[in-house]
Amino acid sequence: MNKIIKTIIALPIIAITSIVYIKAKSYFEEYTSDFIDESFYSATLKEDRKIFIRRPRSYDEDKSYPLIIKTDGNFNLEQWDKQLKELGLKGKAEDSIVVAIPNQFWTDTRNRDLVPPYARKDVNIEARPASENDPEIFGRADKFLAFIEKELLPYIESKYPINDNKILTGFSAGGSFVLYTFTTKPELFTGYFAFSPAAWYDKSVVVKEFKKQLPTLTGVPKYLYLSLGSEENEIITGSFQGLLKALEQSAPENIYWGHSYSAGAGHNENPSISIPKAITEYYQFRKKYFPDWKQTALAE
Repeated sequence: MNKIIKTIIALPIIAITSIVYIKAKSYFEEYTSDFIDESFYSATLKEDRKIFIRRPRSYDEDKSYPLIIKTDGNFNLEQWDKQLKELGLKGKAEDSIVVAIPNQFWTDTRNRDLVPPYARKDVNIEARPASENDPEIFGRADKFLAFIEKELLPYIESKYPINDNKILTGFSAGGSFVLYTFTTKPELFTGYFAFSPAAWYDKSVVVKEFKKQLPTLTGVPKYLYLSLGSEENEIITGSFQGLLKALEQSAPENIYWGHSYSAGAGHNENPSISIPKAITEYYQFRKKYFPDWKQTALAE
């Protein structure tokens, strides 16, 4: 009898311990990094936000550096670190400060923050009926973009020597956020990388808005890089092809772009393969349209 009682008592304890262990493991994997972890309060989002800051090798406060703002937190952050080091050593890119923004850990904020305000936060393939117009159902990428523009960028620029070479990169929902930023605040960044962008929301409303806004983009040259895994599903592949068609038909003269398909790669594998391709093509663009970079890179 004592054994049975002990077993009955032990089982919930073991279950609770396992849950705590799994949650703690997930926290350290998703919400801490191997770089510099900082948190600050966002008045725009009305919450504390954590960021992971990766500094270049041989970081020197007397030099200025490119800045890469990355959604998706730790996802492929080590690959970014590796590729920036390797391509920098080869003179194919400038080593950069990378600021990765993780999703909030205790609450589900990914779709809230990254889905554009013309698509449903609770993402859906079917088009949104006109009768569904409650603001609460939409993504709030507009607020998240305001957080980046008005709070994150000034915060980073106050602490680190940043130059005007800035890139925004994101994967999946983060890719749709990149497209949203590219068409609404193109002046914030020079380079935009959207890996496997989730442009299929609400019957590809992201594609439709992208195509509508694309011809209005003016000003200094900008570079957009898109990529997709060759093994991704038909829905995301169809929306990706819609983005390419929009660029072919409607991109103004100051917009330069490239794309790739990662052979044999699925949704989660594509970004890691795409990172060196995107960086390399972006710096080829910079050498042509921002020739001072080449001289600076060689001098270093």
